Formats: sequence, C-alpha cells, structure tokens
Amino acid sequence: MSALCDPSGVVGPPGSAPSPKPAAAPPSLSSQELAQEIKAFLSGVDPVHGNKLTIKEHARCAILLLRSLPPARSAVLDHLRGVFDEYVCTYLLELENSEGRPGCVRSQGPNLDDVVQEIQAVLSEFIRMNPKAWAALVSAWSIDLMGQLSSKYAGRHGVPHASSLNELLQLWMSCKATRTLMEIYTQCLSSMISTCPDACVDALLDTSVQHSPHFDWVVAHIGSSFPNTIINRVLSCGLKDFCMHGTASADLLLFPSTAAADKRVPKIASVVGILGHLASRHSESIKQELLRMFHGSLGPARDQQQKATVPFLLQLAVMSPTLLGTISAELVDSLKPGVLNQLHQHFASLPREDLENMVSIVVHLICQTSGGAYRTLQFLINTAMPASVITTPGLAVHDSVREACDRVIQLLLLNLQKLVYNRGSASLAEAPPRAVPFLDELKGHVQELCVETLRLERKRFLWQHQLLVLLSVYCIPSCGSEALFYLLTLAKSQEELSLATQLYAVLSSCMSNLLPTTVKKCVCQIHAGSLSEQQMAQLFQNLALIMQWEDEGPASMGHQLGQAISSYLYDFGQLLLHGNPEVAQAASLMLSVCPMPKAIQPAHLLFLIRSAAHHFFLVLCHKCPTGISYGSRLLCCLSGASPTGSKAILQYLVEGALHPGNAELFGGAAEPPAVGNNAGLEGARVSLLDINRRFMATVNFSGSVWSVFHAGVIGRGLKPPHTPYQREPEEIAHNIQTFLSLLLRCCGAGRCSSEPSQRPVAAVSPEAAKTVAVVLVESICPDVTNSELAWPPEEHTRNTVERDIQIGRCFRDNPLLFQLLNLVAAGRPALCYCSVLLRGLMATLMAHWEASRENDTVSSPWHLQASCALVACMGEGHLLPPVLSNMHEIFDQLAPFEVHLLLLSVWDYMRDNSPLPQKFTFDAGTGLFFRDFSRDNDVGKYLCVLHSVLHKNIDRLGLLSGRFQT
Repeated sequence: MSALCDPSGVVGPPGSAPSPKPAAAPPSLSSQELAQEIKAFLSGVDPVHGNKLTIKEHARCAILLLRSLPPARSAVLDHLRGVFDEYVCTYLLELENSEGRPGCVRSQGPNLDDVVQEIQAVLSEFIRMNPKAWAALVSAWSIDLMGQLSSKYAGRHGVPHASSLNELLQLWMSCKATRTLMEIYTQCLSSMISTCPDACVDALLDTSVQHSPHFDWVVAHIGSSFPNTIINRVLSCGLKDFCMHGTASADLLLFPSTAAADKRVPKIASVVGILGHLASRHSESIKQELLRMFHGSLGPARDQQQKATVPFLLQLAVMSPTLLGTISAELVDSLKPGVLNQLHQHFASLPREDLENMVSIVVHLICQTSGGAYRTLQFLINTAMPASVITTPGLAVHDSVREACDRVIQLLLLNLQKLVYNRGSASLAEAPPRAVPFLDELKGHVQELCVETLRLERKRFLWQHQLLVLLSVYCIPSCGSEALFYLLTLAKSQEELSLATQLYAVLSSCMSNLLPTTVKKCVCQIHAGSLSEQQMAQLFQNLALIMQWEDEGPASMGHQLGQAISSYLYDFGQLLLHGNPEVAQAASLMLSVCPMPKAIQPAHLLFLIRSAAHHFFLVLCHKCPTGISYGSRLLCCLSGASPTGSKAILQYLVEGALHPGNAELFGGAAEPPAVGNNAGLEGARVSLLDINRRFMATVNFSGSVWSVFHAGVIGRGLKPPHTPYQREPEEIAHNIQTFLSLLLRCCGAGRCSSEPSQRPVAAVSPEAAKTVAVVLVESICPDVTNSELAWPPEEHTRNTVERDIQIGRCFRDNPLLFQLLNLVAAGRPALCYCSVLLRGLMATLMAHWEASRENDTVSSPWHLQASCALVACMGEGHLLPPVLSNMHEIFDQLAPFEVHLLLLSVWDYMRDNSPLPQKFTFDAGTGLFFRDFSRDNDVGKYLCVLHSVLHKNIDRLGLLSGRFQT
C-alpha cells in the first residue's frame, strides 16, 4: 500500500512503468488521509460522514488523487469521462427544453463548469510541465472521449446530422465540456509537434475509424488548426499502417469498396476522411505533400515504405475522388521522361499479376478523373506514340514505358466502351445512368480531339477517333453533332474527310437525327461568326464532296446530308453574296449539288435565285471557270424547282446581263464612273467673301452707279476623258456563249451552238421565251405595255422618234440584245411580244438608210449588221415569210437607199399582217409552233421592190434571184 500511495510518482504497481511526477506539489496529505481519499474515490461514499458523494465531490476527489497519486491516473481519467458525459447530457437536455436556445439559464442537473475548469487546469499543468510523459496519454484520452460523446449523442433531438458539418461544429464548440476536451488535445498536439506528433495523430486516426462520421467535426477543427502537420503526419501514419498489413493492400486495391470495413487496414478510410475534410481549404498543401511522397518514393533507397508508397497513393485515389482530382493534373505534368524511367525501374521486379492489377487500377482512376482529363489523355498518347511534329532529342523514354502506355490506352478505351454501352442497359432498367467523369471532362475538348485526329499520325488518330465515337455515344446528341461538325470543317483532304463518314457510319445506328443536328450547328456557327472565311469555304467544299460521294440511295450519308442542307437553303444562300470569292464559290458548289426541296417558301426561293444570279455575273467578271461552272449548275437546279422559279431566273439573268455594270462583259458600253460628291464640292470650299474683298481692294468703282461682285465659278471645267476597259473579242465571245448556254438550259432547250458567232438553234420553251421577251421589253422600254403588238403605219414613226432612238441606242450599246432576240425567236411565237422593239429598231435603221449619202452599205457596218440580224431574226420567229426574210443576204451588195426601200416593204408587210400569237398553230408531231403564211395576204405585192432591186443589180445578184421566188 505504501508503494501504491507513494506521492513521488516514481514507484508504481509491480511490473508497471514509472509514473510521471506530479506537475505541482500536491496538498500535504498523510498516509491516513490519502488512504481515506482512495477509499472515498473507490466507494463513492464519504468515509467520515457516511453519505454518498455528489458528482462534484467525487470529481474533486479524483482530481486530488490525480495530483497526489499519479499511478492512479488511468482510473481517475476513466472516472472523469463520466463527468464530461454528465455535462454533455445536461447541456443537450437544456437545449431541448429551451427550444434550441443555448443561452438560457440552467435548470436541470448540477453545474459542473467549475469542475470542468479544474480538470482542464490540472491536465494543462501536467502537459506543460512534462509533455513527454503526459501529452500522448492525455491526447488519446481526450480524443477518444470526444469520439464517444459524438457517437453517443448523435441521435439526440437538436443535434444536427453529420452531413451538416458547420452546424455540428458550432453545437459542440458551444458546449464547455467538448470545447475543453478540444483545447486539451490541441495543447497536447502543440507540445509534441516538434518532437513526435505521431502518437497524437495515431489516436486521431483510430478514433476517426471508430466514430466517423459523427467525429468529422473534430477532424475538421483540428485540421484547420494544424493543417500542414495533420496532412503530413496523417499520410505518414497511414503509410506505416498500410505497410504493416503486407499483401492486404493488393486485395484492397482490387476491391476498394471493402476498404472501410476491412479490419486489416483500419486507418486507410480514416486517412481518406481526414484529407477529404481538409481538401476544401487546404488542397494545395495536400497536393504538394502527395507529390512529395510520390517523388520521394522513387529515390535510390528501397525500404518497405518506399515500395508501398505508390500503391498507397493509388489506394487513396481509389477511395477518394476528391484527392484524385486534387493531384491528377499536377501529377501528370510532373511525369517527365526521367520520372517515367524511374517508375519503370521501381516496378520492374514486380510479378506480372501485380503489374496487371496495378494497370487495372490506373485505368479505373483515369476513368474517374475529371480535372485535367485531356492533359492526361495527351500525356498517354504522346508517351505511347510521340507525334512527329513534337519529337525532340533528349526526351526518349524506355521502350517498356511506351508499351505500358500503349497497354493503358487500349484498356482505357475498352473500359470506357463498357461503361458507355452499359449505360444503355441501365437506362432500360429505369436506373439513373452512371456518370463517367473522364468523358464528362472531355466534352469541352471535342475540337482539340478532332484536330489531333485529323493529323492522321499512326495509331494516334485511331485511338482518338475511337474516343470521339465513345464520347458521341455518351453525350447524345450534343457531342456527336459537334464532333462531326469539326471534322467536316477542319478536314482538308479526302482521307481526312473519310474520318467524318466513318464517324457517321458508327453513330447513325443510335442517332437518327445526327445530320440535321450537325447542319443546324453549322448554320448557328456561321451566323455567330465563329468560323473563319477559310473554314467556311472548306466546310462547304467538304459537304459538297460527301453529297457527291455517297448519293447512292435514301439511306446513304450523301442523300441524308442533302436532305438536311435543303432545309437551310435560305441561310446558305446568303453566303453567295459573301465578300470573299472563295466562300461564295464554295457555297455555290454545295448548293449546286444539293437536292432542291419539294416545297420552298417563295420569298426564300426568290432570294436564293437573286443571290445565285448575282454570284454568276460576279464570277463571270472575275474570269473564274470553276465558279462559272458551279454558278451555272446552281441556276439550272433552281430553274427546275418550280415554274415560278424558272421565270424568276430568266428575269434576273436577262436584267443582270443588260445592267450597265455587266454590259461590258458581253461587249456592251461600260458604265461611266460616278463622280463623288466630295469631288464635286471642292469648288464650294472657296470663300466668296474673301474673294470679293480682294476683288474690291484692287478695282476702284468710286463714282460709279454699278456694283460688281464675284459670284464664283460655275462647274469645274472639262470632265476628264473616260476610256472604258475593252475586253478581248475572244473573252467577249466566250462570255456570250457561256451566258446563252445557261439561258438556254434554263429555258429547257438543252444546249446551244458551239460557235459563238452562230445564233442558238435549239428548241426553246415558248413560255420561257415569252418570259425573256417580256423582260427585254420592260428593260428597254419600261413605259410600253405588252398590248402594243399591232404594227402601225410607217407615218406613225414620227410620233415615236424619241423612243425609237432610245431602242436603237440600246441595241448599239449592247450587242447581246441581238443574241437574246434570236433566242426569243427560237421559242415561237414569243417574238410577237417584242413587237415594239422590232419596229423601233427598224424605224431607226430605215431613218439611217434614208438619210445616208454613202455609195454602199458597207460604209455603215453596224447598221448593216443590225439590218441583217433584224430581218433574219424576224424570219426565224415566223414573223416574215421565207422569201422576205432571205433578203438580208443581199444587203451588203446594195446601196443605202435600196436597203431603205426593202425595209419599207418589210414594214408594209408587218403593218398588214400584225405579229399576233393567235396566228400560230401547234404541231404535235414536232412539238413546235409554226405559222401558215398562206392564210395571210398575197406576199407577191410586197416583193415588187425586191424584184426591182434584183433586176437593177442583175449582174451581181442574178445567181440569188431563185431564193426570192414565191
């Protein structure tokens, strides 16, 4: 008994460790008094009076023994647990009775504030005086007691749920008992932080395992108070515990879901939990410590902990997505070639089965990686198969490292494929689809993946193309249309473009509206201005190429793509007016191979026709054969869309050809340059006031009744001569031939003569020819109606001199008009509707020949050519009988007055036989309209002048007289 009660604290029970000395001198108690205190503590009864001790008296008895008899510390500390438990129970009851108001007056149970304060004072003094002996013991006691109290009262009314960490922390820190325990533990950890904090951290880990998640508020508070120490020591203790269990780590790696419940590695879940709480505010410190542990494990010293560090870190990452996201991106960046070679040496001695398990875990972690997923992917691809454009000396890695990365990529794709396609089966069972963080992160890098895929470098593009397929299936429909859009936009060769068709072939089975969605995205990107001009041109060329490649049936990509594009003709038609010729030409190509929809809004159709016509003249002006071909094909396609569209095309083409800005393309007079307003007002900038002041200062008008003022200068002198640009005759002939060929195809005539000098001879639709005739009349004589078909007497020309001169000037300035008249004449009876133009031109020519004093007609080449072309055209249109229409063959052999007389006879015939459509009859055999001239007046009376001219010039025209017999 004397040994047990030795106050020096040196002697303890037999076989026990030496007890720590008391921090301060205990009250001087005799052996008898000490024995009475021990008896009272053990029995709970006052040995003098015999009554039962109260909680406060019993607690003070325990405190006295703790100060006087250190060997009794275990029993005393165990008893003091009840004191703190009583305090917490009373505190929670008061909260319940006061409806959650912690500041209310105590009404139940004894007031233990002074006792708790005494306990804190005694323990704090012990820790301060002898931390080596007391800190570890008291820290384990306080932390375990906080864990017990947290778990015991977790279900009480008024105690927040464990998920409400802030509210729970506020509740327990407002309780004096638990706050005192927290302060005692904090003092213990502070006193040992520079020597050996592992004992305190071990106690924290053990308690966290037993009482989590109700104990999380303690972890959060301590971690925020000592973040660096807790992070470092928690990881260190967790690694030591991980190493102590040998092969258990491998099993846990394969079955991470059982790690928290497995008794062989109890602390790994606690480590994950503590670091998870700290990650929200101290992620940078956690990241640096994890990287330090990783790189430190690759050093030359190969102890057991170094070998287990990487598996330990993998285990942490498997169990905590938060830690995985914290370190993944920076870890990948730190994997330089030297580090990779060290890793290869580090695991080279492991059995094949362990290596396969390790690779499986790495693949699993990559699938769960969100932050830095694209960097991780590029790291694996660049290591397994370096791109030729980034290969640099000194960055070589071991071949085994490349093989390992190759293996990881293949397993990653296989695992992602399982995860993606298993989502579909899960959705059938009405279960929420399982997210794949790796693919969720890659959704924002579709464009980068497409760019890398289109490099077509060895295995790299195959891997990334397969990943695009998985990403598209995973994120239906957004990623599929986005990936296809970028492939169509960025592909610059047929081999690259084939990747888009391959992607569509895979996705078409699970995405029915893939192409419509893709085309809609193209339109949105164009309207948003997200594409450069070069990218837009490339996109249109690729779309046209696919429609030409695979237009082999309703299920082909080309057919489906054409149907999708046809829904946005108006949007794409706007690009025909784009300022960049490449974009406009590519848009023309795409629209020319796109099938026209069965129904299209008239306003959209007219806009598209107008834009196509404008584009045609633009490429014709720029001498672009490819653009001319695309523009012609587009206009031909539009002409077949509807009868209204065909008429509109003819109208815009004829009006465009006759426009002053385009007339010079066909040998017409060029539009004179406009004089700018600024140039015309240069003279107005002169101050007339200053001029008059100077004028009056030099000229003396004194004594005169006149006042002279300078009023300025009218005009700016002679205008500079305008020399229009003259195109080569070959170019003009080619332009005319191109235009007429297009016009004939739009008229349904097939093709025209191959010789530019020859007039078109192919059959023309009468309706189309009538449209051209009406447009010609409206363009040249807007004030004339189509009802003026009758041919007036020759004297009537005196009333229409001004209009006739205008008509003659138009034909002289624009030679294309004669070609257009020939085209109209081929579509009988459409030439009837050009009656006003024919008589106006004939009146002008008759006036010229009548006034001419030349000896022959060759002296007026244009008038001679115009007279021949006019009569021949009227004969082609069956307005004149053959005997009259052939007279143009002798005009070059006659004198001007003789041509005037012959034209006058033609006028008389037209006056008596007006050019009316009703005089034409349809021939079902030939499919053409013709005119039976036998029904008209006797032609012979109109040939008298002709025969007289032939008789006069019989020496030169005798051989031709047979062509003018009725």
